[in-house]
Amino acid sequence: SRPHSSRGAPTQHWPQAPLPFFAMGLKYGAAYMMAVLAGKEAPSAGDIQKILESVGAECDASSAEKLVAELEGKSVHEVVAAGKEKLKGFGGGGGGGGGGGGG
Repeated sequence: SRPHSSRGAPTQHWPQAPLPFFAMGLKYGAAYMMAVLAGKEAPSAGDIQKILESVGAECDASSAEKLVAELEGKSVHEVVAAGKEKLKGFGGGGGGGGGGGGG
């Protein structure tokens, strides 16, 4: 039987976050990936901070350091590929078609 919310509706079970990026907010993961795309094989917390501050975003140094530590020794490309594999089981539906125009 599926767990239910306090309103009696079935609860949605989201897959465990496949990437450490999601646990701390996407901006840290996005900045890390931007640094990788810019040629940094293993971005530092300072790289993340520099990118975030360049767009006026705040950067919590401990969050940036945690992300860097979690990804140490890992290829970001492999981490993303592993995350995509985990998400395959989640599925996803296409949106419905647009309504027809009246005349």
